[in-house]
Amino acid sequence: MKKTIFCILAMFLMFGCSKQEYIEDSNVTLLEIKHELGNTKVIKNPNRVIVFDYGILDSLKELNLSDKVIGVPLKNLPKYLDSFKNVENVGGVQEPNFETIYKLKPDLIIVSGRQAKNFKSFEEIAPTLYLPVDTKDYLNSFENNLNILGDIFDKKELVKEKFNVLSQDINHFKSQINPTKKGLIILTNANKMSAFGSKSRFGIIHDVLDVKVADENISVSTHGKNISSEYILKINPDYIFVVDRDAIVGGEGNARKTIENPIVKKTNAYKNNHIFYINPEYWYLSGGGLISIKIMLEEIIKDINKDKK
Repeated sequence: MKKTIFCILAMFLMFGCSKQEYIEDSNVTLLEIKHELGNTKVIKNPNRVIVFDYGILDSLKELNLSDKVIGVPLKNLPKYLDSFKNVENVGGVQEPNFETIYKLKPDLIIVSGRQAKNFKSFEEIAPTLYLPVDTKDYLNSFENNLNILGDIFDKKELVKEKFNVLSQDINHFKSQINPTKKGLIILTNANKMSAFGSKSRFGIIHDVLDVKVADENISVSTHGKNISSEYILKINPDYIFVVDRDAIVGGEGNARKTIENPIVKKTNAYKNNHIFYINPEYWYLSGGGLISIKIMLEEIIKDINKDKK
C-alpha cells in the first residue's frame, strides 16, 4: 500500500496536478455523497468515469450512461457487458493499474468490496465512491446506490422508473416460490465446497426471493462455510444452487463431479433433478446491477419451475 501511494505521489509531481486542484479549477457543480468509507465531493454529470464494480457498470448501461465510462477492469469482463470491451483497461478487479488510471484523468472512480483496501490510493487520483451492495440489506442498499447514480447523473426519474419495474418483477418471482422447499447455496472451488446462507454474498436467493434456508446456522463470511458431502446429505436440501468459481478463474475443478457424488445423490435435490448450476458471470463476478439482478432472479425461477407441467 505504501509503495502504491508513493508511486501516485510521484505521478502528481511529474505531471504537476492534484485531484483537489482539478476539482477546484473546474467550473462545475459539486455534490457531496455520503458512503460507507466517507463523504466525497463529486462533480455533477461527470464525463470521465472509471468503474471497477460490474454491477454498477451494468446499472450505468441500463441508465443510458455507457458513454460516460472511460475505463473498466477488462480481464474478467462478463460477456453481457461486452459493449465496454473497447474502453481502457484499468487493471484487474483486485490489482488496479494506477498509472493508467492516473493518465486517464477521471472525474470519478467507483469501486466496491474487492477494491476497498486500495480506496485511499484511488482517492489520491480522483473523487472515489465506495458503492458495494450491503448483503445484509440487499434491496435497500441496491436502491441507495441507484439513487446516488441518479443524483450524480440527473437520472432520478429514470432510476425510480427502473427500480419500480424491478420491484414488480421481484414480487412476481416471489409469488412462484414454494415456501416449504429448502435451498442450499454452494460455491465450488478446486473441487472443494463452501456453503452460503442468508445475508451472504449469494443470499439474494433467500433474502429477496424468499427461498427457505436449508441451514440456519451458516454464519456470514466472505468464503462461506467449508462443507462435505456428508453435511449436504444431513441437511438434505430440496434445491442446491451451485456457483462454479473455476469456470470464471480457469481452475481445474469440476463442479458437477464435485457435487454429484454417490453421497449427494441420496438427497432430495438430486433425486428430483433440483441441482442447479447457476451462471457464475452474474453470481460470482457481477450482481448488484439493474440488469444482473433481474437475470439472476429470473434464472432461479426458471430452474425451479423447469420441470413443472
